[in-house]
Amino acid sequence: MNATVGDRLLMHGNTVGERDRNGIIMEIKGSNGGPPYIVRFDDGHTGLVFPGPDAVVVPK
Repeated sequence: MNATVGDRLLMHGNTVGERDRNGIIMEIKGSNGGPPYIVRFDDGHTGLVFPGPDAVVVPK
């Protein structure tokens, strides 16, 4: 998984009833665009994310 700053990260809920989470990648901590990422989610929360198989990067 590779990303650039400004791409969107979509994380699908992995259990029944868990909602999807979406956010903008603000900073890339890994090498060559790899994770982990600092993500500002649409709900205003910002955090360090190690995306799993349920995550998709959408280019800006």
